[in-house]
Amino acid sequence: MSTTRALFSPIKVGNNNLQHRVVLAPLTRLRADLDGVPTDLQVEYYKQRASEGGLMITEGTFIHRLAGNYKHAPGIYTQAQIEGWKKITSAVHEKKAVIFTQLWHVGRAGSNAFNPNGEQVVSASALPLHGTNTFGPEYDVPRALEIDEIKVIVQQYRQAALNAIEAGFDGVEVHSASGYLLDQFINTSSNHRTDIYGGSIENRARFALEVIDAIVQAIGPERTAIRLSPGEVFQEMHDDTEVETWSHITSELQKNHPQLAYLHFNQARSNIWGEHNRVPLNTLDPYRKIWKGPIITASGFTTALEAAFDLAESTGNMIAFGRGFIANPDLPERLRHGWKLNPYDRSTFYAQGPVGYTDYPFYDAAKN
Repeated sequence: MSTTRALFSPIKVGNNNLQHRVVLAPLTRLRADLDGVPTDLQVEYYKQRASEGGLMITEGTFIHRLAGNYKHAPGIYTQAQIEGWKKITSAVHEKKAVIFTQLWHVGRAGSNAFNPNGEQVVSASALPLHGTNTFGPEYDVPRALEIDEIKVIVQQYRQAALNAIEAGFDGVEVHSASGYLLDQFINTSSNHRTDIYGGSIENRARFALEVIDAIVQAIGPERTAIRLSPGEVFQEMHDDTEVETWSHITSELQKNHPQLAYLHFNQARSNIWGEHNRVPLNTLDPYRKIWKGPIITASGFTTALEAAFDLAESTGNMIAFGRGFIANPDLPERLRHGWKLNPYDRSTFYAQGPVGYTDYPFYDAAKN
């Protein structure tokens, strides 16, 4: 594959000059300690995947002790957590890579049992997910947030962004996708409110946009980004006005914060757990027409590599890789040279320890 293709052309993201457009997608890996403090194992993992002029986005990182608390997932709301992240950002910066952290509140996708004192999970409305939580018990019925509580959570996002900058991150990505808290407000399937945060598109988008406003005020637009997933059905998401809803969000961001580092769109997929080789559908053109800044597209490109090259060529988008980056710490170089990829082992994605985490080999020409 030619290195002159768009995937390996420079692009400016916020204050950072990237040398290629292969992005480490945010990937929950559950290797922090039980207090949500990043470990030395995580330092090694991110260091392995850092490349000069490459963009990395961390796993979802909890903004508050009640934002999710999946066992062994990291946070960024205590000083110990901040200090743990400092080791990671230092290691990544030594390799001249750029790293953003993803700010996360899972809302109803959490569990009362995960919260320190069994506090009830929260959401836009008192509408539970069905079945069993990915990381534990059956889903609980959430409590609908009061307006004053929403304002408090906006400030928790703001403080988490400030903590991220203290920890040495180049910026933050707000997780407003995949059926987590902010996305629960955006989608009509999970938001049955009748106040200023429910009903109309403008009201359902209000919470996410207020979070961006607060973070931009705190750390600047060039260090702020957001992830969105229009049309995604994961965690029972559905919106009655899909294109209109996310066109409104994108238009508001373009109007009010055109200097954001990037927008990260997760294209809708019927089954994110699937092992398929289908070419991802291109469903993001309505938003590409609105947003004039950098865009990251994610959509199962590990099993559709040529589609990733083609999409970068036709749109100029950066392309986020998840499973491919898990199994190939040197993924940008493998893609640059057309080298064979290591296969990934899904059974180790959410395990603890180095197996399936830091033990994937770098490319060795003598063995391939």
